[in-house]
Amino acid sequence: MGVENPDNRVFLVVVNNEEQYSVWLADRALPLGWRAEGTSGTREECLDHIAAVWIDMRPRSVREHLAAHGG
Repeated sequence: MGVENPDNRVFLVVVNNEEQYSVWLADRALPLGWRAEGTSGTREECLDHIAAVWIDMRPRSVREHLAAHGG
């Protein structure tokens, strides 16, 4: 059963340069270093989207380092 959104707040899925995801209230300025990913909705909808797309939770720099060094 989903969490209700009693005040109809809209959230955005945001991502940083390390390809880490979070949710952010749509009516607030984005924090430095983060950009809107393109998905919006209730907090739960955004979290469900993140769970579906953020498969490897390691920061991008760690993934790239390991790939370059046989990890």
